[in-house]
Amino acid sequence: MARSGWGPPRLDGFILTERLGSGTYATVYKAYAKKDTREVVAIKCVAKKSLNKASVENLLTEIEILKGIQHPHIVQLKDFQWDSDNIYLIMEFCAGGDLSRFIHTRRILPEKVARVFMQQLASALKFLHERNISHLDLKPQNILLSSLEKPHLKLADFGFSQHMSPWDEKHVLRGSPLYMAPEMVCQRQYDARVDLWSVGVILYGESFVPCPPPCEACTVCPPAFPLWPLLKGLNEKADSNGSRPLLGGVSDPSRSGPGQAGHCFLPACPLPPSTEALFGQPPFASRSFSELEEKIRSNRVIELPLRPQLSRDCRDLLRRLLERDPGHRISFQDFFAHPWVDLEHMPSGESLARATTLVVQAVKKDREGDAAAALSLYCKALDFFVPALHYEVDAQRKEAIKAKVGQYVSRAEELKAIVSSNRALLRQEASAQDLLKEMARDKPRLLAALEVASAAMAKEEEAGREQDALDLYQHSLGELLLVLAGEPPGRRRELLHTEVQNLMARAEYLKEQVKMRESHWEADTLDKEGLLESVRSSCTLQ
Repeated sequence: MARSGWGPPRLDGFILTERLGSGTYATVYKAYAKKDTREVVAIKCVAKKSLNKASVENLLTEIEILKGIQHPHIVQLKDFQWDSDNIYLIMEFCAGGDLSRFIHTRRILPEKVARVFMQQLASALKFLHERNISHLDLKPQNILLSSLEKPHLKLADFGFSQHMSPWDEKHVLRGSPLYMAPEMVCQRQYDARVDLWSVGVILYGESFVPCPPPCEACTVCPPAFPLWPLLKGLNEKADSNGSRPLLGGVSDPSRSGPGQAGHCFLPACPLPPSTEALFGQPPFASRSFSELEEKIRSNRVIELPLRPQLSRDCRDLLRRLLERDPGHRISFQDFFAHPWVDLEHMPSGESLARATTLVVQAVKKDREGDAAAALSLYCKALDFFVPALHYEVDAQRKEAIKAKVGQYVSRAEELKAIVSSNRALLRQEASAQDLLKEMARDKPRLLAALEVASAAMAKEEEAGREQDALDLYQHSLGELLLVLAGEPPGRRRELLHTEVQNLMARAEYLKEQVKMRESHWEADTLDKEGLLESVRSSCTLQ
């Protein structure tokens, strides 16, 4: 392949133009198809003479995996060709660059934006997980953006990927050191859960400086790649002890070409931080190699800074992703189902159909006079109408959806007034609860659970305490259901059964209120549509 000083190689059917990036053995060019469509693509040119055994395996793996998958958030391999000098991977072109550059231009990602991106990344990982594929090199540089105006994430660079069943274990190091799970270095064996750790590091945030070798401006970090000497040293220790070598899929970054420079992770580096996400530095940010190794091998829990303020769900997800022990780390199933990721409400072709189904149910309950159930269903429907609006590209259909949403918001507002006027029912329930308490004096566990339920009802009356009330309701119900299971037939059992049903209804309703309050709807889009405040107001009781 031509050197960097020469023009791009020639490929039948395409015109190769600007160079997009370069790595150890490949250079990526922007190209145009010579056909009438003039389709824009990215062509990864791999010089045959630069390939060693490991890089051949990586390339074949990438081709094999990408040939068999197609997903809106995974870069598409359109074709591959070869000649006497090069192998060409003809890929989908992503005009927005990579996620690292996107963060760099904005300095910080608000939680709402990070959530949308995480939703898209989780969608791609779920698709791969269902096919027993692990990426093993998740990092912002391998996450591309379809455009800068309305960016969609595209997972790329599958050179280190593996077909791995959940029970498979590997022993060869692969990936980028800053994003490697601790077990890859400390235990020298790992499974698919290392991808979840990398997701946590990406979400936690980066604060590193791309230092093109030689790093003349940086007097603190060594040139090329600060983590490479550490891993090389660990590998040499393993060799001297007769143990299995650590390094396999990790290439010496001193061989990297332009655009693939190493990263300075040292806070003392005089150059300004280039990217900030949620917290502005990686979990293992260190001032020396010995400090870094100590942090990797430490058993200490990863601490989350108090600032910036993040939602409870976001912090919960971060803690569970950044669990050192893979046995205690969040599972893939729990990650995909986590309320902060919320794949259920990701914009898709199904969003409108699901919203419509819920509206039909809401209208039915409305006609039956069940205001609380109707309000809850309308709010659930709106949770799907909003992503449906984001997904719809046809302007006329978009306007029709917005008009319908406006009608449902108005009806939800009317129902909210009806439900609010029925709060006297809570006092009636409290009276029945008092009778049950009298009958529970000989059962301390039942009495304690009823007291918690009373505290939940009191919290519900306080503005802005819905989450606290919900937590108390859930705690109370957990105890009451256990007591109910062992309660013999009689009047007390009947009252207890009714009480449990009432509390479950209150808890389910509050759950919807909390969900609406902490909605992931994008504020800028909804404000333009004039719906954000009206939707939230209509689905939140005062």
